[in-house]
Amino acid sequence: MSFLRRNRIAAALMLAAVVCLALGVWRGETETVFRKAVMICMECIGLG
Repeated sequence: MSFLRRNRIAAALMLAAVVCLALGVWRGETETVFRKAVMICMECIGLG
């Protein structure tokens, strides 16, 4: 825990990241992100 005490900014950023990830999962955006990732990969190898 001493790392987080010394680096309050890092701890705040980590907390903000976890909150944003949880919000995205709660809103159902994981499917959208996955679908876009698949399309980008398929375009990269010439299938899309």
